[in-house]
Amino acid sequence: MNNLNFGVCLVLVGVLLGFQAAIAAAEFNYGEALDKTYMFFEAQRSGKLPLDRRVKWRGDSGLKDGSLQGVDLVGGYYDAGDHVKFGLPMAFSVTMLAWGTTEYRREITNLNQMGQTLSAIRWGTDYFIKAHTQPNVLWGQVGDGDSDHYCWERAEDMTTPRTAFKLDQDHPGSDLAGETAAALAAAAIAFKPYNSSYSDLLVVHAKKLFSFADRFRGLYDDSIQCAKQFYPSSGYSDELLWAATWLFLATGEEQYLKYVVDNAVYMGGTGWAVKEFSWDNKYAGVQILLSKVLMEQKGSAYTSTLKQYQAKADYFACACLQKNDGYNVHLTPGGLMYVREWNNMQYASAAAFLLAVYSDYLSAANAKLTCPDGQIQPIEVLNFAKSRADYILGKNPKSMSYLVGYGPKYPIHVHHRGASIASISVLPSTVSCVQGFEDWYRRPEANPNVIYGALVGGPDQNDNFNDDRSNYEQTEPTLSGSAPLVGLFSKLESLFGNIGPYQKESTTNQPTQDDRHQQTPVPSTTASGVPVQFIHSITGAWNVGKTTYYRHKVTIKNTSRQPITDVKLLVEDLSGSLWGLSPTPVKNTYELPQWLGVLKPGSECSFVYVQEGLQAKVSVLSYQYH
Repeated sequence: MNNLNFGVCLVLVGVLLGFQAAIAAAEFNYGEALDKTYMFFEAQRSGKLPLDRRVKWRGDSGLKDGSLQGVDLVGGYYDAGDHVKFGLPMAFSVTMLAWGTTEYRREITNLNQMGQTLSAIRWGTDYFIKAHTQPNVLWGQVGDGDSDHYCWERAEDMTTPRTAFKLDQDHPGSDLAGETAAALAAAAIAFKPYNSSYSDLLVVHAKKLFSFADRFRGLYDDSIQCAKQFYPSSGYSDELLWAATWLFLATGEEQYLKYVVDNAVYMGGTGWAVKEFSWDNKYAGVQILLSKVLMEQKGSAYTSTLKQYQAKADYFACACLQKNDGYNVHLTPGGLMYVREWNNMQYASAAAFLLAVYSDYLSAANAKLTCPDGQIQPIEVLNFAKSRADYILGKNPKSMSYLVGYGPKYPIHVHHRGASIASISVLPSTVSCVQGFEDWYRRPEANPNVIYGALVGGPDQNDNFNDDRSNYEQTEPTLSGSAPLVGLFSKLESLFGNIGPYQKESTTNQPTQDDRHQQTPVPSTTASGVPVQFIHSITGAWNVGKTTYYRHKVTIKNTSRQPITDVKLLVEDLSGSLWGLSPTPVKNTYELPQWLGVLKPGSECSFVYVQEGLQAKVSVLSYQYH
């Protein structure tokens, strides 16, 4: 995405209003839903938790993970309502978090949520780096699903075995190693503007893991057989294509694009037409990403094969929109995409994110979605994605939000060990394995802890939902279900803004109230008589490691009584990324976006930049009265 062409001038309001008029009216506060989604990832953290966490009912856990095998595997995420760290869905979730971040960097930054987002990604990538102990070794799982499920206890009280399982050249797992490589490569793109050295480290590990996955081929659940009952793999070809695609996007190295082209037929990239996107099946994601490469003309030497990839991307989108000549994704009577009995919402959220992204790609290329049942405008694709999000948040036959803690009605008997047992800070005594079942699992009352932002499995194919803790198919949340929501909610919030009252809980990764609105009129640094006033403000701040980054906003106001045009600005002391102005061939010199043209008397426009430290120095080089 070329953010340099993004303008945030107030003149754009009229354009946005016209665009929004084509979209169904917003009914939900997507910003609130987004913020609560981050809280779910906090609730799923394993390891030593930071003191500034918002989920206070959680404590440290799994602090000896890997010690029996002589490796440090502390950290990472618990997968769902249990305490196993399953590598494949965890890596997919991090990939989706990173994709949402790279796709909607501007939107997330505008929401002051980049700190939360990078923190959620890094909790996973730091763990993957530790788990990748040698070029051809990846520790893929901690904990055993069978023994874990015999107990109902808090993570802080765990008594079940924390056995760690690894992949190596004698015990390969191309799917798991490939997905982990994809996660690290996607995260490298997300971190690049903020921490380039960490980004480079992620690329190093991603390349080695991809080489391991490609050279020593096999299914991960043949090597880690206790995973087969819970997350069985249907194949690894899609993960190899997925990892190579992300490595191409992260590095720009043609060898990775050549890989997905050379293996397009053999690995099914241009052969598989799918109606599902999930932790197990990445084909639709590969096909849509490569459609972007095609439409941006970054793979001209491979146009023919990339067009075949896009044909399959169109198949997926058309099937979701019920425009695929009958070969469509099944919808419930209430309009929910229905793919699987267990945790169906994860398929709906992943598809909605893909459709939102694809609508952006099509719009940027001034293209339409061509389906057997007719051509579809990108806005219709986005509308469909929005309708999936709205179903999740309460626009459904049950009028229930399936995002826990959002709205007036949501599941209160969530199938989640930690949420269903009183917090260790309230009940310090150990809750034993059997006691957890007897005293907490079977109790009819609501869970004592609200696990904000958890996307539960959701209703059945007839839109029926039974809010029962034992009904794990419908009431258990997962990482892979929630991860796509970050990008989806960011996109929707950017179009609609916050609807209804909501005060986000503060964290130390967010700016203080004083930081958020430091607005001081700064006179133009050019000679007197220049009809421009600048107002500098800091609208956000977050930490990446020990470094604090600030989101600066500069408002440009025409203080004269005449329209001005051809404004050229000098921006000095800029070390970060800038959005909202168009660069010129001259160093440090920018101009207003072409679509703006004229700045009328008294009108304002804005641009933003993100960097460490002090604000940049902005001055007017030249202008013309219109």
